[in-house]
Amino acid sequence: MSDNAPAVPGTPAPYDAVVLAGGAARRLGGADKPGVRVGGRALLDRVLTACAGARTTVVVAGPRPVARPVLWAREEPPGAGPVAALEAGLRLTTAEQAVVLSADLPFLEPATLHRLLAALRASGADGALLTDADGRDQPLVAAYRTGVLRRELAALAAGGDGLTGLPLRRLTGALRLTRVPDPLASFDCDTWDDIADARARIREHGHVLDEWISAVKDELGIDLDVDTGVLLDLARDAAHGVARPAAPLTTFLVGYAAAQGKGGPEAVAEAARKAAALAVRWEEENEAKDGGGNARGGPSTPDAG
Repeated sequence: MSDNAPAVPGTPAPYDAVVLAGGAARRLGGADKPGVRVGGRALLDRVLTACAGARTTVVVAGPRPVARPVLWAREEPPGAGPVAALEAGLRLTTAEQAVVLSADLPFLEPATLHRLLAALRASGADGALLTDADGRDQPLVAAYRTGVLRRELAALAAGGDGLTGLPLRRLTGALRLTRVPDPLASFDCDTWDDIADARARIREHGHVLDEWISAVKDELGIDLDVDTGVLLDLARDAAHGVARPAAPLTTFLVGYAAAQGKGGPEAVAEAARKAAALAVRWEEENEAKDGGGNARGGPSTPDAG
């Protein structure tokens, strides 16, 4: 029997997120792994951006500045391990489904979480987790039914030794799981070589632009999804039809105009449309001139009053 009541058809069921960010990072020499930057953004912030659709996000770690509002929790005693940390985070959740994530996933995307939640709902399993490039389970990139987790955590805690030091397999071994292969999203950063690999990957062709836009939006506190293709086309038209420096200046003015208006994606699209039409008109005027600056078809004449 499912622990979740069915969602209204066509409406995603609400979910919470628990992010475990309090590990010792021994293979990083004790560095502050959640704060290590990949693509200009802290690893923890990258994960928090991916789970921005969660109704409540709980980070199990000591509080720190982060890119979006979260609740903070701490396992007792601090450093008691992932099972104890998960139990501490779950105390602050209320949704019947939760994604459980480590804080070192540089390639995690919202779409990944949607896939996990969809697999959880469709399968009727207790949890849906990613598997990595070697086919290994990744229980900290997963979606679970919170009622089942609470039941199994209570059973483990009643075993006499508590939750301190327990490996995650003691918890997940009791669950019915479905698996979603995803070598990229499951990639985590345990070593400095992993960090270097992640930093190199995001600069590969096909990734760097999306990574840069996401980093800029985080840095500026902008939560706005726009059609970057429209802006790139506008920049190309302005550079070609007017002058190369017109490209960045025009896109800046489009953003400024959108901010003065409604400020949403529709406002950006409308301002971009107007600016693109203007750039086309400039280009048409330029093409209508011959090499001597005269209008084609005859000598130049003064504008009519």
